[in-house]
Amino acid sequence: MNKKMIRYSFITVLLVLIGLVYFGFSEYNRKHKDVSDAVASFNTTGESIIREFTADEQSANTKYLDKIIEVSGIVKSIDKDDAGSVTVVLGNPSDISSIRCNIDSAHSDETTGLQKNIPVTIKGVCTGFNADELLGSDLILNRCSINKNKNESK
Repeated sequence: MNKKMIRYSFITVLLVLIGLVYFGFSEYNRKHKDVSDAVASFNTTGESIIREFTADEQSANTKYLDKIIEVSGIVKSIDKDDAGSVTVVLGNPSDISSIRCNIDSAHSDETTGLQKNIPVTIKGVCTGFNADELLGSDLILNRCSINKNKNESK
């Protein structure tokens, strides 16, 4: 191999490495899209979406999975862990099935005024459904925010 070929190979490898480092750095520092400003693909109630998933989980997954949905329901509980994460559980208080809304850390202060047994509208990304006949089924929403405009009108 001549010197020219070695030089071009070295430059090519160097450019590829720089590109990989840049891509890795940008992915590491990428921020999630804030769903509070995004338009929801679906607006529904907690009871109806749980009914859809219970009746036909496969078609409901096709319809809702990885989409932003806005769910209205009654607050069953507000769970806070030691790390500061807040989960608002929506659903009929007499039913064992529920919607678990993991509140985005940027919106956790919105939960301070929430109380059990009040209606609320929450927007988040649907990430799955855990079906269990004994313990109750749970629909999981992540990166959630509380829709203040709809809650103020109630």
